Amino acid sequence: MKKNVIAAAALLSIGLSGNVLATDIGVVVKIGGIPWFNAMEEGIENKAEELGVTAEMIGPVSADPSLQVQAIEDLIAKGVDVIGVVPNDEAALEPVLEKARNAGIKVISHEGPGLQNVDWNFELASAQGFGEAHAELLASKIEGAGKYAVFVGSLTVPLHNAWADAAIAWMEENRPDVELVGERYGVAENVDDSRATALDLMAANPDLKGFLAFGSQGPIGAGRAIEERRKVGEIFVLGPFSPGQGAKLVHSDVLTGGFMWNPMQAGEVFVTLGKMLVDGDEITAGTDIPGLGVIEPDAVNKDIITDNLLELNKGSVDELAAKGL
Repeated sequence: MKKNVIAAAALLSIGLSGNVLATDIGVVVKIGGIPWFNAMEEGIENKAEELGVTAEMIGPVSADPSLQVQAIEDLIAKGVDVIGVVPNDEAALEPVLEKARNAGIKVISHEGPGLQNVDWNFELASAQGFGEAHAELLASKIEGAGKYAVFVGSLTVPLHNAWADAAIAWMEENRPDVELVGERYGVAENVDDSRATALDLMAANPDLKGFLAFGSQGPIGAGRAIEERRKVGEIFVLGPFSPGQGAKLVHSDVLTGGFMWNPMQAGEVFVTLGKMLVDGDEITAGTDIPGLGVIEPDAVNKDIITDNLLELNKGSVDELAAKGL
């Protein structure tokens, strides 16, 4: 009899735990170990604790799309309820995300506005607005004719390239006297690659006057390059970066600034939206989603796009860094 009571208590305990931790979420990001995704991981963990769900972030050791595919395969095998992804290559991920959805797993992406096999993609800034804001800021700094270069995380990162498209189009229309060098360079997820590419471009283009670097390590690497070549004040570097990583470069005028959103907030949204989907909550116009606000979703393209931009400059960077960003 005593054994039966103990067994029943154990089953009750498991059942209660199952109710509390009913949702299991895995978020696969572009690369692990860099400040931007460290902040996102903190947001994931904090929101998971608040909502009483389990959630983990998986950060591959490099931006190789095949590593993201493998991480998602592992989550499918684990049987999670929700898979989140910040894609390096949309085309490479479509088959494995389709497999996840066929297995009944909810799929959420961030920085993946072209993905088809998702329940929702969310953005904290519109691609056009984000790209144009950076282009306009660069144009305001460059006096006279010259050249500029564009960095992206890789040539297959969808949102980085959408930002670049918008920025380049704005420059062509509004500053035709400032010429684009090449098309774009897929180095902005690596400080060393960004630095080396910036050094090469400066050597080959004495009239180079700016870098638009879309990818959190791009501005840092390009900034170090212009510092080495003593081009501070002559060549301007703009783009999204982690405030804690770039604050000193901003204050020394190596980085002109840029715009970002809060990656910690994006991590929180992954968890909030994931739990809503598992709970069967409707995502419709007027829905108030913590971290996104009241939304007007594009149900056809499965996009939720909001405007939550933060400006990076001398007046804001220290406060943002103090928040752990």
